[in-house]
Amino acid sequence: MTRMQWLCGLGIAAALCAGAARAEPVGDFYRGKTLNLILGFPPGGGYDSNIRVLARHLGKYVPGQPTVTVSNMPGVGSMLALNHLYKSAPADGTTLAMFASSALMEPFLGDKSAAFDPLKFSWIGSMSQDVAFCGVWRAPGVPETFDDMLKTESIWGGGAASAITYQHPMVLKNVLGAKFKVVPGYAGTRDIYLAMQRGEVNGMCGLFTSSIQSQWDKEVKSGQLNLVVQMGPKKTDAFGPVPSVFDYARADDQRAILDFHFRQLLLARPLAGPPDVPADRLAALRKAFFQTLDDPEFRSDAAKMGVDVDPVSVEQITGLLTQFSKLSPEIRQKALDAMGR
Repeated sequence: MTRMQWLCGLGIAAALCAGAARAEPVGDFYRGKTLNLILGFPPGGGYDSNIRVLARHLGKYVPGQPTVTVSNMPGVGSMLALNHLYKSAPADGTTLAMFASSALMEPFLGDKSAAFDPLKFSWIGSMSQDVAFCGVWRAPGVPETFDDMLKTESIWGGGAASAITYQHPMVLKNVLGAKFKVVPGYAGTRDIYLAMQRGEVNGMCGLFTSSIQSQWDKEVKSGQLNLVVQMGPKKTDAFGPVPSVFDYARADDQRAILDFHFRQLLLARPLAGPPDVPADRLAALRKAFFQTLDDPEFRSDAAKMGVDVDPVSVEQITGLLTQFSKLSPEIRQKALDAMGR
């Protein structure tokens, strides 16, 4: 018998005992189990760095202290992981997933291959609200500013149609008139980065602040990887005065389309479980997630890896998704047109 059980048996601290009674079944459930974190991208990228540093610290805050593992499930810009989480993953609280916000938005755009309702996931939170950049590999003949790119053609590597590495350059091309030739089909940012070095493409989008800091800080500081435009719900000068995509919007309808595509970056590193995770386990996972993000050891570990931590609450996430679920047919069609669909 634990000390808490003994005190409760004596009728001491009734409110505390009620809380303990709720917590103990959760601890009993997780004790000896494995909590699997699925990542919708291959190893080696920014998402991978985020989920692995989270996995190293999350278990100590989940009641019962389960073992926490990471498994990569890349495919279709993380759509494969989202569909699996919604339809196939056990809804007992032993499986969570991290994925791209762009793939999460696909049901709002009428994509039938997105077999999930974003509002029905068991939301945990987001590790950060980030800013994304587009950058080019400096080479002879490659335009060096976004203004130049409105006049001179450049070649951009992209992932699947639901990935921001594809969507962002397409939006810049179709909404703002950037002379981009977008080459899709790369598995992730690491593959596009290698393609830039080989000269297959000139640039890539979808470069999060945290990814740059953890993987390409040296190349950016040297000027070899030249950041030309940034997009997101906020602006940063972390890498110098890079113009915002919103600086180029010339009309209200352009701003509305850019807002849909880039405000979703509030969900830079989202984490969720399948629908219908038991309420007590979901509450425990949410609490553990935010306790982890506040943990000094986690923060130190994240800083060493260049992982930015700027948490987003469940309320912020569901509020944003609710707004996007109410898109007018006109804006929805323009958002699709912007991606070349």
